[in-house]
Amino acid sequence: MSIATERIERLTDLAREATADGDEQRARRYVRRARRIAERNRLALPRRFVRYTCDRCDAYLRPGANARVRLQDGHVVITCDCGKHDRYPYDDQ
Repeated sequence: MSIATERIERLTDLAREATADGDEQRARRYVRRARRIAERNRLALPRRFVRYTCDRCDAYLRPGANARVRLQDGHVVITCDCGKHDRYPYDDQ
């Protein structure tokens, strides 16, 4: 595992903790920094990071706090407080 990958994972954990503590701006800084590290090192972001962050406002999403999660026609629809929607398929078998 590279140093960049470890740092992205650490920043993801820090963003989750900052959001849980109510410090949204600090969480956004962690998310932006993790994205920047991935860009510079040409790394794909982990699925957990992609699904729990908003591309528009860089918020770390917490269902029920700053994000709404709904199931709709075989998809999970996650809506951020800024209004951005993300849809991810799921298998309901």
